[in-house]
Amino acid sequence: MALKLFRTKPLGRLLEDTEGEGHRLRRALGPFDLVAIGIGCIIGVGIFVLPGVEAATHAGPGIILSFSIAAAACACAALCYAELAAMIPVAGSAYTYGYATLGELLAWIIGWDLVLEYMVGASLVSIGWSAYLVNLIDRIIEPFGMVLPHTWTAAPWGPNPGIVNLPAVFIVGVLTLLLIRGIRESSRVNLVMVIVKMVVILAFVGLTVWYIEPANWKPFMPFGFKGVMTAAAIVFLAYVGFDAVSTTAEEARNPQRDMPIGIMGSLVVATVLYIAVAAIMTGVVPYQKLGVADPVALVLNTLKMPWASAMVSVGALAGITSVLLVLLLAQPRILFSMSRDGLLPPALSRVHPRFRTPYLTTIATGAIVALASALTPINVVAELCSIGTLFAFMIVSAGVIVLRRTRPDLPRPFRVPLFPVVPALGVVLCGYLMASLPLATWIRFGVWLVLGLLVYAGYSYRSSKLNGVAAS
Repeated sequence: MALKLFRTKPLGRLLEDTEGEGHRLRRALGPFDLVAIGIGCIIGVGIFVLPGVEAATHAGPGIILSFSIAAAACACAALCYAELAAMIPVAGSAYTYGYATLGELLAWIIGWDLVLEYMVGASLVSIGWSAYLVNLIDRIIEPFGMVLPHTWTAAPWGPNPGIVNLPAVFIVGVLTLLLIRGIRESSRVNLVMVIVKMVVILAFVGLTVWYIEPANWKPFMPFGFKGVMTAAAIVFLAYVGFDAVSTTAEEARNPQRDMPIGIMGSLVVATVLYIAVAAIMTGVVPYQKLGVADPVALVLNTLKMPWASAMVSVGALAGITSVLLVLLLAQPRILFSMSRDGLLPPALSRVHPRFRTPYLTTIATGAIVALASALTPINVVAELCSIGTLFAFMIVSAGVIVLRRTRPDLPRPFRVPLFPVVPALGVVLCGYLMASLPLATWIRFGVWLVLGLLVYAGYSYRSSKLNGVAAS
């Protein structure tokens, strides 16, 4: 039994499964599409939501350093993702890589963890989307003495409770329908939104950089270095986009060449913009005031630029929508891959006969995310998503080391430089960031993993398609 828990799935079989009738996805993405998907997911919540919340609660102006530390850890993991995505161009991201390198039990754990990562991440982003929509509409209707009712735009518990967050439910529903329609259509919508948000971010920088007060950066680390590290662990979530790129490997036209381009290209652009915007935000407004879901709009409102606040809210809506779109795109493909391996019910790996999308997992993901975003406050989902992301990155970094030792013969279109230093640093840095997260987050994460192990023991272990097949 112990051997079965750590059986790996041969690379040849992984590739064969992508061609199975009824389980084949449409290859429609080129290198530009993949970079846009990465930027679409990375640049969004990290700029428009997280810097303010984390500056106010954990890091102060040191949020600039938090983003830098998270980027360094992320770069190590991203290089590992690029190697495995080019070598194993199969849907499933870290779950699939774990199955090929570390064994079925660890693959199940990381797959279950990715469910947490993407679903909770999508809930976080939809809550931020709702906050910016409310800000935009309020700016439009305030001259007429009206505002949107808080009761229907906030979760029922948290610092300022309402009844239900209806705008968040609405956007999740619309994007779920788009994703069912097709990968090509979803990619085109994402590209338009990426262009809009890049223009808005550059406009925000141009409008506000002149108003920085260096005195607002003192003290730089009011919560100490520990606070900076806690914030780094949480804002690590902002870099999850390149992970989402890897989930589309099975839909890329030339994954061996284009996956590393999509992963690394989007990461470089995102890191530069994150640090710039975080510096401006904390330099213009005292960090104590930034603990809101729409800090960019707050900065512009403080500078008496309501017209610019409305403009940025439009751009933020487009930008955050693209993040949400990619997260809702990635999660169903994780479930699809796990189902195709027999670890989840077979119905979940059905592909729509016309649109060639994993429509059942897309519907299930949309329903769960809509419910969570309607009822959950933003701070809880931010911490939960970060710990899931960090754990996934540790597994991928370790997987590169294992596969280099166990299968040195496999062709590697892209190779991690400075091996084994870079993947080892990925494991260590991500582990350290995980250790910096609050105890309550670890408890929730532990409960989630225990639940996953119960599902594995009760269903997945017996249903695995590797039963009766010699482990590799």
